[in-house]
Amino acid sequence: MLNINILVLGGTRFFGKVTVNRLIQNGHKVTIATRGKSVDDFGNRVSRIIVDRYSLENMSRAFHNLEFDLVIDKIAYSSNDVKIALDTITCKKYMLMSSTAVYQLHYDTKECEFNPLEKELVWCNRADFCYDEVKRQSECALYQQYDDIPSIVVRYPIVLGKNDYTKRLFFYIKNVIERNPMNINNLNSQLGFISEYEAGDFMSYLVDTNFIGAINGSSIGTVSVLDIIKYIELKTNIKAIINDNGENAPFNNMLSYSINIDKAKSLGYEFSNISSWIYPLIDFYLEEFYHNNRR
Repeated sequence: MLNINILVLGGTRFFGKVTVNRLIQNGHKVTIATRGKSVDDFGNRVSRIIVDRYSLENMSRAFHNLEFDLVIDKIAYSSNDVKIALDTITCKKYMLMSSTAVYQLHYDTKECEFNPLEKELVWCNRADFCYDEVKRQSECALYQQYDDIPSIVVRYPIVLGKNDYTKRLFFYIKNVIERNPMNINNLNSQLGFISEYEAGDFMSYLVDTNFIGAINGSSIGTVSVLDIIKYIELKTNIKAIINDNGENAPFNNMLSYSINIDKAKSLGYEFSNISSWIYPLIDFYLEEFYHNNRR
């Protein structure tokens, strides 16, 4: 499927950049909607529209008389965000980046375990509820109010990578090295993650399929917080300090789970094993930390 006219909302940061680069490589015509605050390296390979994605008036003005084959919306966090996008942009198909936070997570969590048609829709903004609930409401808005638009809902667990501006994995590395106490309440929980490369790549892969509906993406396997800590201790020869008085860790309160990716496999997409990239990522962060703190 070459030369699809695609609009990407949220394509200048983290794995959004991976998606955009892959779409370009695959021969698609790409427009990115951006506030103009993040510098990108796409050059003249993309078109740009400067817009406040969360302003109905701003979006209406920016997309008046424009039409796209597909909108990839990486930054719709709530039902109102979906409404703003689909009330102002004319498109033939819509892809929403959702989250596995919509589920009550457990081992082998499948797509059918959250049905947005069975939940009451509440029009809300990102700050109105916890992250889990606003992501559920974004899906409710899509399926209950815009069912005339063919759509894909991509559900990811926590995305990690070199460009993760939240620095969630880096938290553990920094605090082990600096011998800062950490409050970690789920050391033995087995958790699922996805790398930033595959998170971005999978969304671009779906563009060239006929898939419609909700689909999970995740690395194969799980890793525990204890596994992460022990690896950092091994590489640094520093013992982590874990106690209740320390700073709360980013992955706290998460119970053991894994994500079923059979649907993705049936489409021919192969995710990597988590161990193939998460430990090299820790190595990268370690090198970055020592480089930045070298006197």
